[in-house]
Amino acid sequence: MKCRFHALAKLSVFFLLCAVLLTGVQAHAADKFPTHPLTYVVTFDPGGQSDREARRQQPHLQKLLGQQVIVDYKVGGGGAVGWKELTKTKPDGYSFYSINTPHIILQPMQQDVGYKTEQIVPVAMFQSTPLGVAVPADSPYKTMKELLEAAKKEPGALSMGGSAAFSGHHLATLRLEKLAGVSFSYVPFTGSAPQMTAALGGHVDVVFANSDDLVRFKDKIRVLAFSSAERFPHFPDAPTLKELGYDMVDSIDRGVGVPLNTPAEAIATLEAAFMEIARNPDIQKEMRDQGFVPLALGHDASVAYIKKVSAEYAELAKSIKK
Repeated sequence: MKCRFHALAKLSVFFLLCAVLLTGVQAHAADKFPTHPLTYVVTFDPGGQSDREARRQQPHLQKLLGQQVIVDYKVGGGGAVGWKELTKTKPDGYSFYSINTPHIILQPMQQDVGYKTEQIVPVAMFQSTPLGVAVPADSPYKTMKELLEAAKKEPGALSMGGSAAFSGHHLATLRLEKLAGVSFSYVPFTGSAPQMTAALGGHVDVVFANSDDLVRFKDKIRVLAFSSAERFPHFPDAPTLKELGYDMVDSIDRGVGVPLNTPAEAIATLEAAFMEIARNPDIQKEMRDQGFVPLALGHDASVAYIKKVSAEYAELAKSIKK
């Protein structure tokens, strides 16, 4: 009887240990990020580049992360409203925000926008759009020379539409004004979608626009020049501003970011998913066909890139008007 009691006691201890080990394994598995739906916050208007890329990525992210990914919006201030919210959101990796350079660099340099560049942790950068100068198809300006001559003749008379104040579009306008000795009336919009609507409706005279928008509306606009290192493939007849004597190369680069103190595991998991999408050859081809330039910068590369560009813009910001 005594032996039987000891045997039962040992068996009970064995099952108790198994239960403890199993519970530990299950708890570890349950803690593996992500375990519930995530939110992809787009900081610009629906229909813009950030939104369209988020929608392209959404089904792939859901498959790779094994969870529902909800696309939401926080629009205003050329992205600043969303980026301010980013810095205050819970740093658990379940909410990540679209980010743009140079916007997240320039805005805090120029004014108090409620966030600092260093408060945003980039997860990945996956897309770029060189900027082009364009006018409506029925505009009287056929060349960049004609446009600049008119702007010089009547300073401030021509309106230049761009996406937000203290954005890449705004900076490009200020740089062109400085290099060409002209003056435009800069009109900021909350994103590229309303910017292009205004341009197509004749509400602004000229735009510094993203390359994919110029491709989308190529039958309704006239591209006068590109602020790129080389001629843009979709518009081989449009000269670069460098060709015309203005040393300018400008683009808008896009990615996603999270708040400071987000767990390294969450950042690594999100990074891996975004990088797999960014390196997908079919997606890269889609992007190029639409007028985008694909990028594939992971977390470390994005941190280094933003640090490098921040130093460059710090010098440049000193030479432009506020």
